[in-house]
Amino acid sequence: MPLLSPRIRDTQNPPIPAVRAWAGRYTGAAGPILDLTQAVPGYPPHPDLLAKLAEAAGGRAAATYGPIDGEPALREALATDISAFYGARVPTDAVAITSGGNLAFTMAMTVLAGAGEAVMLPSPWYFNHRMALTALGIPCVPLECRAEDGFIPDPARAEALMAGVRAIVLVSPNNPTGAVYPPEVIARFAALARKHDAWLVIDETYRDFLAPSQSPPHGLFADRDWGEGFIHLYSFSKAYCVPGHRVAAIASGSAFRSELMKALDTMQICAPRAAQTALAWGVEALRDWRIANRDLMSGRAEAFRRAAAQLPGWRLDALGAYFAYLRLPEDAPEAVAMAETLAVERGLLGLPGPFFGPGQDRYLRLAFANAAEETIAQVPTRL
Repeated sequence: MPLLSPRIRDTQNPPIPAVRAWAGRYTGAAGPILDLTQAVPGYPPHPDLLAKLAEAAGGRAAATYGPIDGEPALREALATDISAFYGARVPTDAVAITSGGNLAFTMAMTVLAGAGEAVMLPSPWYFNHRMALTALGIPCVPLECRAEDGFIPDPARAEALMAGVRAIVLVSPNNPTGAVYPPEVIARFAALARKHDAWLVIDETYRDFLAPSQSPPHGLFADRDWGEGFIHLYSFSKAYCVPGHRVAAIASGSAFRSELMKALDTMQICAPRAAQTALAWGVEALRDWRIANRDLMSGRAEAFRRAAAQLPGWRLDALGAYFAYLRLPEDAPEAVAMAETLAVERGLLGLPGPFFGPGQDRYLRLAFANAAEETIAQVPTRL
């Protein structure tokens, strides 16, 4: 058999199927399986959005190619939404629509990093980001984030690692920890990137779940020249409950965008058209519904905080957006062994910390977004 790509061979296996495979050995002794592996909302899309999706999918236009950078109506709606959320004007021509957030990140990295140029990822990191860099052959520079700092990355420590770094990636609210980066920290990373002629890429997939007191999360869009060094990633999957329709976006300046168009045409041609049409309507029409879901998620986070308080030996080191990041008891086995035991013996599925990078052997990530409060209340018994 001919050889396969060494970069793909070196890429981490998909973590969620691995954990769910453990559940195949669960006998049901502790009750129904509690699957807290994947960051998916635990409620359906709005019925009017489902109707719009069905209507658009049944039309001839959805079966044809669309604009490479996305439907103009959705780009305009999102640009207006971004402008309102961040309190700064973002033009429609700064927005490009992609086939999901993972592809948005992969295309952004493809455009940014040349041969030998590295990308800095705060650790623990979102595993698909690390997988994308490995698959693309882009070196990764880990920036350790510490529990004692609330898993907030430190710009001063990052500066010592900037040699050869073409881009710094931040995820806030963070996956896997749920940590929300303060605006002043984000501003310092933007200054650090400018100082070293690097790009700052911020994945804000979960920004719709920030509390009003946390919004806007930064002031980068207020800089007239923001597009010369800052790239913003956004996903419709969480806020609109449509992860299966694969729609996300990149906001950027004109120089990056002109090169991005090549990646868009090569990797996707166009994002799914029916979903874009429905979402163009939903961005404004579903604003109140999105706010209600933000409050629902806040309630689930507090329910998890109460549940964690019942766990002697466990420590809740971070909580936010969709995620709880739990430190294992001192006498517990390493995280991978612990996660397998919980899946096989207790029917509780969570992701062990090593799936998110080095130094995470004592952590377990539980995604509570898809669990009602009565389900979250069962977690202490399982743990």
